[in-house]
Amino acid sequence: MAHLYIAAAHKSSGKTTFSIGLTAALVQRGLVVQPYKKGPDYIDPLWLSRAAGRPCYNLDFFTQSPAEIAATFASRMGHVDFGLIEGNKGLYDGIDVEGADSNAALAVMLCAPVVLVIDTQGITRGVAPLVRGYVDFDPRVDIRGVILNKVAGARHETKLRAALERYTDMQVLGVIGRDQALEIPERHLGLVPANEATGQSSADIMIARLADVVNAGVDLERIIEVARTAPLPVHTEDVTRGAKPPARAPVRIAIARDAAFGFYYQDDLEAFARAGAKLLPFDTLTDKRLPEADGLFIGGGFPETHLDALAANTDLMQDIREALAAGLPAYAECGGLMYLSRRISWRGVSRDMVGAVPADTVVAERPQGRGYVLLGENSGNPWPRPVPAGAAVAETIPVHEFHYAGLHNLADEPIFAYRVKRGTGIDGRHDGLVINNLLAGFAHHRNTAANPWVERFVAFVRSRPRPG
Repeated sequence: MAHLYIAAAHKSSGKTTFSIGLTAALVQRGLVVQPYKKGPDYIDPLWLSRAAGRPCYNLDFFTQSPAEIAATFASRMGHVDFGLIEGNKGLYDGIDVEGADSNAALAVMLCAPVVLVIDTQGITRGVAPLVRGYVDFDPRVDIRGVILNKVAGARHETKLRAALERYTDMQVLGVIGRDQALEIPERHLGLVPANEATGQSSADIMIARLADVVNAGVDLERIIEVARTAPLPVHTEDVTRGAKPPARAPVRIAIARDAAFGFYYQDDLEAFARAGAKLLPFDTLTDKRLPEADGLFIGGGFPETHLDALAANTDLMQDIREALAAGLPAYAECGGLMYLSRRISWRGVSRDMVGAVPADTVVAERPQGRGYVLLGENSGNPWPRPVPAGAAVAETIPVHEFHYAGLHNLADEPIFAYRVKRGTGIDGRHDGLVINNLLAGFAHHRNTAANPWVERFVAFVRSRPRPG
């Protein structure tokens, strides 16, 4: 099955905008494109999903085993024409000095030919040793062509092509010029998410514009030919799915899905259905009451950029506050935690929020916690992981965080579900506040064999008597 890995020499080379444009251009040709994104990223997958018209899946060495990565990829490639994997950072970047968690390692694992996007600003003849270095660094990586990005004009393009023809065997698969109109707006956590717009929105207009650029400057026929040379990796049993669960009483879980809250892993959402839960979406900006549900899930997002609209919806906030006080089982991550606090303050503006968490959220100008995190489980976790026989505590839990916010004026003697072994969490030592049947923290959890949080949360919801 045709698939391709889009990588770059370094961060901010333009691989995301190229990947979005390429996805949309292939869809315009009538191809069914399945997008993937390496790493713990929510924003790029929202754009890729919108461009492809189907969900994007994350592939992450830290939270998934190699078998889970291979299975996540292969199991979603059925009945599609083209698999597109967008890397993160540079081709050879990663935490491990040996490169075991790099884009290159993932491309090799997935038998994916690599197209290298190169930011050509301020470079001419130097593009040749750059490309040769990337090709020679790891012969296992199948780099099949380059996209010359941010090219200043015809003269610049001529110099770049001449250097590559003289000193390398690398083919140029496309040339994209400099154009600020092709840049997706950014803010403190990266690109503005595509879920913040609806209908024929600025996101759709941007995707169409990027598709036009790719159609005009990229050899799509050659891209498709390269992708079709890729063998499909051997399918591995999808350990994130497991056997078909026995019939159980269905539960309904209200989930915030709107412009303020949209950071969810697609395979986590699918895990709810396997666990016997029906997700009931609601809009924190416009809905006045929660759906009739047995539990509540509020994921991450950007509540700080929607303060006025969130604060104005006092009916919903009161409904959530009363439901949590009455014992409604709930889980909130990062932005969800912020929304449930007493108030959010950002850039001189402060607005009251739900008030279920006895703390104030302050959004800083610099990250308060970012990157991969390791958690240990405390006895206060309302839905703990099963402890192996003979073990005193459950094993370390791999998660991630990326937040500019911090909790201030937290009430004394809080109960935490987790202790932080690596990372920041809520106070540098703990994460996962437990208040009644609510668990809320800054860490983002991924439902995997090492951390099957969805099944445990749904089981907890099912075990609680429904409030009221």
